[in-house]
Amino acid sequence: MSFRLAAYAVCVEDGRVLLGRYVPPKGKSNWTLPGGRVEHGEDPFDAVIREVAEETGHEAVVERLLGVDSRVIPAAVARAGVEHQNVGVFYQVRITGGQLRPEPNGEIAESVWTPFADVARLRRSSLVDVGLDLARTAPPTGHVGPVAVGGLIQH
Repeated sequence: MSFRLAAYAVCVEDGRVLLGRYVPPKGKSNWTLPGGRVEHGEDPFDAVIREVAEETGHEAVVERLLGVDSRVIPAAVARAGVEHQNVGVFYQVRITGGQLRPEPNGEIAESVWTPFADVARLRRSSLVDVGLDLARTAPPTGHVGPVAVGGLIQH
């Protein structure tokens, strides 16, 4: 089984959420939250700020921890064809500066402020739904239950 620890930013402002269009080397693009892999020895708190800057061009501050999502993706649907566990640490983040731009030499082709009403129509990572649900419900334990995947939602 492969394993990945990642940190994700939920940036909500004026009824909109900041999303990035992820373009993989192979396959279809989809929309996701700013964030990604926590490097060895890196604190997830620092990783989420770094990822927002790298992927969007924005400077940000963490306002609060929203929760932790741990899920196992079966080998049949995992990208590498190997069972994979992803542990995602979700933070509520506020943008403080910078200028929106694509990720230089990266896989985020564009970042946009997306109205909540438009999110349901997007081909998107399940991370978007998990992050928005955490921001909306603020579960006291921060635990994320199982998320149904289907339709426009992708792993």
